[in-house]
Amino acid sequence: MEAADTIPVIDTHIHLFDPTRPEGVDWPAKEDTALYKPALPDRYRKLALPFGIRGAVVVEASPRLEDNQWVLNLAAKDKLIVGLVGDLEPGKADFPKQLERFHANPLFRGIRYGNIWNRDLAAQVEKPEFVRDVRRLADAGLSLDTANPDVRLVEAAVKITDRVPGLTFVIDHLPQLNPPADTAGLNRYRGFLHELSKRPRVFVKISQVLRRVDGKVPEDLSFYRSRIDEVFAAFGEDRVMFGSDWPNSDQWAPYPKIFGVVHDYFTAKGRPIAEKYFWKNSMSAYHWVKRDPSQDLK
Repeated sequence: MEAADTIPVIDTHIHLFDPTRPEGVDWPAKEDTALYKPALPDRYRKLALPFGIRGAVVVEASPRLEDNQWVLNLAAKDKLIVGLVGDLEPGKADFPKQLERFHANPLFRGIRYGNIWNRDLAAQVEKPEFVRDVRRLADAGLSLDTANPDVRLVEAAVKITDRVPGLTFVIDHLPQLNPPADTAGLNRYRGFLHELSKRPRVFVKISQVLRRVDGKVPEDLSFYRSRIDEVFAAFGEDRVMFGSDWPNSDQWAPYPKIFGVVHDYFTAKGRPIAEKYFWKNSMSAYHWVKRDPSQDLK
């Protein structure tokens, strides 16, 4: 994996949590032996640095308000963390105050809202108070990231970016979405992707690429190529980003395997496109904070 030594990487999707904290965690569950252990920067660093990782954007792993601050406190002590996509709820009465509080920290780069914590983006986009608060988010120069997309969520993405045209919208884990099997449903889904592809502030994480099929996880790029091709064809080289989904990715394969599949795909397209995927596009989407000389990428 020679190019991993030379192409710098910003991992735009990792999770941090610590089940040993007195208050515990909402996720992962105790029964999840693969994930239920501390996921902290030191552990991530040991796995990721050999693959050229220069920085990481943390994506919320908790619906608790103060866990935004917990991550920011960790980040204050570790310059590998260049941003946080936190958890706030647009449409709630205290959203403006909470947004003002956390946006005061330049590492706070946006929020995540989607199919997580019993929330439903498709339902919320029909509520004026939700759209109003998303407009506040956009006005602050922050992103709205999705969680675990399905076809309803992709349709909701079209609606919310219609109603808030200046919004930076990030769709995570799109290769994990199972497209509809029927022709009408598939065409409808592809129509949503086509509409989103025309919106320059919509980005996609080619993340959660690996998946389990009949109890096994294929590790060869050829198995995943068609789905990656579809996303890349829709959004192009300037709006796709790398995200490992660590440590949630451990459900499918170790970090080297997760990295290896997308590394093989994008380096085959040549260094300029690989650099866009692995770090340049993340700067356009998140305007993450350079905190270490190694992150002064050009």
